[in-house]
Amino acid sequence: MRVAFQGERGAYSEEAVIQLFGEVDVLPHPSLRNVFETVTAGRADRAVVPAENSQAGSINETYDLLLAHSLFITGELDLRIRHCLLALPGQALDAIHRAFSHPQALAQCDAFLRQHGLEPVPAYDTAGSAKMVADQRLRGAAAIAGRGAARIYGLSVLAEGIETNPANYTKFLSLAPDPAPPIAGAKTSVVFTTQNVPGALYQALGAFATRSINLTKLESRPRRQVPWEYVFYADFEGHQNDPPIQAALHDLSRITTFLRILGSYPKSPTPLP
Repeated sequence: MRVAFQGERGAYSEEAVIQLFGEVDVLPHPSLRNVFETVTAGRADRAVVPAENSQAGSINETYDLLLAHSLFITGELDLRIRHCLLALPGQALDAIHRAFSHPQALAQCDAFLRQHGLEPVPAYDTAGSAKMVADQRLRGAAAIAGRGAARIYGLSVLAEGIETNPANYTKFLSLAPDPAPPIAGAKTSVVFTTQNVPGALYQALGAFATRSINLTKLESRPRRQVPWEYVFYADFEGHQNDPPIQAALHDLSRITTFLRILGSYPKSPTPLP
């Protein structure tokens, strides 16, 4: 199996690939758009993409690309993000003056950086920062990335678990050209639009409320083709083949102007602390 992800080898996305699929052929890509296009074109069998971080919220580009491509969500994983400070072997923490990483990772480690007087230097990727430190043999500098990046690029772990808030998780989605097989205890994701009239969203959500279907997420994104109109992404418990879900989706289709089922798939296991 070939699985595409965004980032360099050793990225958190690659860790999610391993936890979801085990040892497979991984295809790193520089952008999320490249990842979606690779699977759509058949050059990869699956993709794993980040959808939401428990600290920073949704990854908007992922949701926009889900709407733009005909791929199905086939699984999810809530991955505990444990940031490490990585440097060349032989470097001590008190010799480090700069820390390179993705801006979000730098923000998540701000207390550690202040405590040790490290200058945060934004870079495009966590694992890419580790690769840069290793390739350029940067002394007095470190990268914030995962332990997997240290192993791949031959760096030392100077500190682990340096994130300010330990309740730091990223939800990753697995994507495929075909839907996942039916499974008990599933969740379903949909995207829809409503008429721009009073009560339209209330009526749409009523299709779930009247059947006691638990919505686990609701989010709006701009509808790019029409200014000031929005699409709604919703996650809820249950499989699209369950009779109450089928009835809710039937009602939803009658009161929305667009409805697409993004997938019914296994829920992520309870994340490890």
